[in-house]
Amino acid sequence: MTQQQQHQRLAFIGGGNMAEAMLGGLLACGYPLSQCVVSEPIQARCEFLQSKYPGLQTLSGPHANRMAVSGSKSSSSTSALIQEGAIQVNPTAASTEFIPAEVVVLAVKPQILRSVVVDLAPVLQTHQPLIISIAAGIETSAIARFMVEGLAASSSSESAKDLPPVIRVMPNTPALVLEGAAGMYATPEATEEHRRIAESLLGAVSKQLSWVETETLIDTVTGLSGSGPAYFFLMMEAMEEAGVALGMDRETAKALTIQTCLGAAKMAQLSEDDLKTLRVKVTSPQGTTDAAIKAFEAGGFRELVQKGVTAADARSRTLAKELGGSKL
Repeated sequence: MTQQQQHQRLAFIGGGNMAEAMLGGLLACGYPLSQCVVSEPIQARCEFLQSKYPGLQTLSGPHANRMAVSGSKSSSSTSALIQEGAIQVNPTAASTEFIPAEVVVLAVKPQILRSVVVDLAPVLQTHQPLIISIAAGIETSAIARFMVEGLAASSSSESAKDLPPVIRVMPNTPALVLEGAAGMYATPEATEEHRRIAESLLGAVSKQLSWVETETLIDTVTGLSGSGPAYFFLMMEAMEEAGVALGMDRETAKALTIQTCLGAAKMAQLSEDDLKTLRVKVTSPQGTTDAAIKAFEAGGFRELVQKGVTAADARSRTLAKELGGSKL
């Protein structure tokens, strides 16, 4: 992480699990807490984040998202908003002036992203931060449309031209343990520096970052790695059950299954061999592994995996139309 990247003012809109994972990973990498702010509507969640990360600035209330992006003009203006009940601020920073966000992470549920972006549109257009969206299923074109809608609704003097750059990210849940994989797509407005910033931020929780040049491939990323952890959980669940059915106690079956999965992944990660070669190397003809592989193949294992990934890809495309549509 470069010195310039360390000084990016970072605003999380939404303080859920993925935002917390990113925040924790960044802080572990040395990102300064003073450069982070979280806007979260649930006060109890704000209090949890403050207790976990003492000194973290959190905001809640009707004006919280806008202040997280635009900053506060003065401590007196912040205090006035507090008195009006328009915003609640971490008590340790209640009278602090802070600068506008240079990077805004949209980490809210996709069902409410439209209302959030419409509300933020004027301040996003004024301050032109890099927008990183981790909201599943919402295309960058929809985010742009929401901003245009928000500018029109607010009678803002800001032009709908030259909208801020957006980078869409499809992370996965292993990011919660800093072992994530993420697909990333950038709009044409995003520069190489914007891409480097996004890589630095997401790299704090994801070991694999892959750029796609066509946004529809984010749906494929969803089917492969976004939903992928559940596929492996299902496989491990089935292996555990098989061990129990053959007489092994559940804890032992679970422990052996998990370590086998970890070990196989590590071998695949470190080996110069492709996946097929690795499989062949551990499959002796007429041996036990060969018997298992033949049983899997006879049951249509490859076809089932293909169907599953394709189904997730198709569902992602459908959700993009539903969640990004004008009637959302």
